[in-house]
Amino acid sequence: MEKVTNLKEKWDFIVEKLTNQFAEGDELTLDAIIYLIGVQELGQGQRQFKKDEKINLMHIAICKLLEPYGYYEFDYFDNDGWPHYKTLTELPNLKPGEQTVLMKEAIISYFDSISFFK
Repeated sequence: MEKVTNLKEKWDFIVEKLTNQFAEGDELTLDAIIYLIGVQELGQGQRQFKKDEKINLMHIAICKLLEPYGYYEFDYFDNDGWPHYKTLTELPNLKPGEQTVLMKEAIISYFDSISFFK
């Protein structure tokens, strides 16, 4: 694969690769990618999750994604192996478009950190 450098190119690459791997035709949304990151960070493999667990998976992903920005810090794993984070700084009030940009940048950084683009 050619080296991907531009943020839009990286985002498009993430969406395309994950869509091909996990979706059956429909392009994955931002929320779906956050969910997949949560599943990855939980580390319990692919299984059926209850509705409340799905919400918790997204929370885990958001904490992990925003940890490098100083908003959260890993705290501990509970007895069931679920990671818990503590809030270091409250998130700023962002408009929906600004939230999307922040999350996309954080996701790109996350995938950069695991050498996804090499």
